[in-house]
Amino acid sequence: MVVCIAEKPSVAREIANVLGAKSQRDGYLEGNGYQVTWTFGHLCELKEPHEYTPMWKNWSLSALPMIPPRFGIKLKQDKGVEKQFRIIESLMQKADEIINCGDAGQEGELIQRWVMQKAAAKCPVKRLWVNSLTEEAIKEGFQTLKDQSAYQGLYEAGLMRAIGDWLLGMNATRLYTQKYAAGKRQVLSVGRVQTPTLALVVARQREIDNFVPRQSWVLSTLYRDTKFNAIERDEEAEAEDAAAVAAAAEKGKKQKPKGIIYKPLEYATEAEGKAIIDSIKDQPFTVLSVEKKKGTEAPPRLYDLTGLQVDCNKKLGLSAEQTLSIIQSLYEKKVTTYPRVDTTFLPDDVYPKCPQTMNGLYQTKFAGVAPYADLIRPLGGKPLRKSKKVFDNSKVTDHHAIIPTGIIPGGLTELEQKVFDLVARAFIAAFYDECKFETTTVMGEVKRDEGTPILFRTTGKVIIDEGWRVVMASANPLSKGDKPAEQEVSPLRGDLEGSFEKGESGPHVPSISEKWTTPPKPYTDATLLRAMETAGKTVEDEELRDALKENGIGRPSTRAAIIETLIRRHYIRRERSSLHPTPTGFELIDLIHYDLLKSAELTGRWEKKLRQIERHEYEARTFLDELKQMVSDIVIAVLREKKTADIQ
Repeated sequence: MVVCIAEKPSVAREIANVLGAKSQRDGYLEGNGYQVTWTFGHLCELKEPHEYTPMWKNWSLSALPMIPPRFGIKLKQDKGVEKQFRIIESLMQKADEIINCGDAGQEGELIQRWVMQKAAAKCPVKRLWVNSLTEEAIKEGFQTLKDQSAYQGLYEAGLMRAIGDWLLGMNATRLYTQKYAAGKRQVLSVGRVQTPTLALVVARQREIDNFVPRQSWVLSTLYRDTKFNAIERDEEAEAEDAAAVAAAAEKGKKQKPKGIIYKPLEYATEAEGKAIIDSIKDQPFTVLSVEKKKGTEAPPRLYDLTGLQVDCNKKLGLSAEQTLSIIQSLYEKKVTTYPRVDTTFLPDDVYPKCPQTMNGLYQTKFAGVAPYADLIRPLGGKPLRKSKKVFDNSKVTDHHAIIPTGIIPGGLTELEQKVFDLVARAFIAAFYDECKFETTTVMGEVKRDEGTPILFRTTGKVIIDEGWRVVMASANPLSKGDKPAEQEVSPLRGDLEGSFEKGESGPHVPSISEKWTTPPKPYTDATLLRAMETAGKTVEDEELRDALKENGIGRPSTRAAIIETLIRRHYIRRERSSLHPTPTGFELIDLIHYDLLKSAELTGRWEKKLRQIERHEYEARTFLDELKQMVSDIVIAVLREKKTADIQ
């Protein structure tokens, strides 16, 4: 008999249906030579400290660090868990072969491996790996089963993550609680991922609280009913650009220099600005150059989990946890692919299946309306566009970007429709042509009575061919979509586009306007997720963000839970869409002087090593030794700290 074990009952039913295991038994389904059973997520967990030695039962600084010579697992103390495990254990003891059908990721691998270890399974084990729960995907997965050994790196990375979180969380939490909150009946929870995340929120709030607004005065002028802004060369930015070009050259890469870089011309006082106006108001404005450039804008990337959570937070007001729950539900309803992914690319072998997926979207209807039919119709009758920005085998490892499966959705909740709509439109847009636009830049100058001339500039952007933007502009009213105003941003009047000529001159009306610098904005779920993804660095460029993902804090599947854990423990609070630290959150970060515990960048390096373990590029044993040494160093350092304050 072949025993298949899934991560939850609903997934087990889908697999059993494909395999023909139709007979319902207590805790499993049976038929056609298969027994399909399930876990409820984690049935097993690492043992508690006191289960290794009685001396670790009571919290004491003298007992730290707690480093077990060998880590062990135990069943969760729950009657339902214990009953299901006994069923699984009985099936596995008699099995000829086991097929691990757990969630196709690091956590899913760990869950099932622990169950098999606890059940003392001895027979051969194969691994099912699927990107969706459609019948076709499950059948294909069973035709390409691999031996469990092929996923050893995945298991070791998950195991090291669990052990690392245990070692750091158990020791640091007891360490800081006993030293700074003893007798207060308050646990100071410290974790490998949660504490650096809290530190990001605290640091941002401090920037806001300590911000001092700076006033300046900005010069502009009105020439032929068009506003021109005063500019000056930005020598600092030019130097940074030159350094970046030189750094790229050292690595053997070519990077084109930006050339002359300008910044707004600002004056410190109103009087200084008015003096400049007096010196140029009677002088003519002269057009120095009129430059037109055609450009293209590629379709937005397909979604990884973080990108979807970011857009759902911005457009739908959903928290990261809500988005994860909804996209998981869509996955289990077979209408979208596996959600816990950190790539925005598809492998080449998905391309032949895309017309079938489009056909499913074409037939999709919500409330009797087919929202995608008119968008897909222009793509019919010809091969779908295949872009390297979408299909790239080198950017895909275990899973690809989140896309629709082609199964026609039915019975979706309103929120599920909204999230599905975002995924569907991103998929359709990926096969549209680039958006084409033309940018016009007009440079001018006004000579002063004395001194150097003042440079002015205005720019305008006009959409020539909307391309993929058509898909977003007609967004389902369920979601906000892209605002049409974002398609054309131009201070130039439409009837004046292209009518400026080099050398022309005439009267103008200069003016100054008051400008105040603004404080940074509080984190939202969206911006905090991006900060966690890039280890605290503010990065807009998608390619650079990809490079930083490997050093991010946590995994895409865990970041939402980390944010909610910080809220539940009253370290941060959510006010409307903003996230703010609580007084306890401030105090905890202030108590932690050991930088590794709260450094996003250093914690990101540990994440990188976990990924390297997954790819067999780093030894799990070495990582574990480093973990143990790190925990020992932290305990020694904090015990030596001079106690200056207690948590309130």
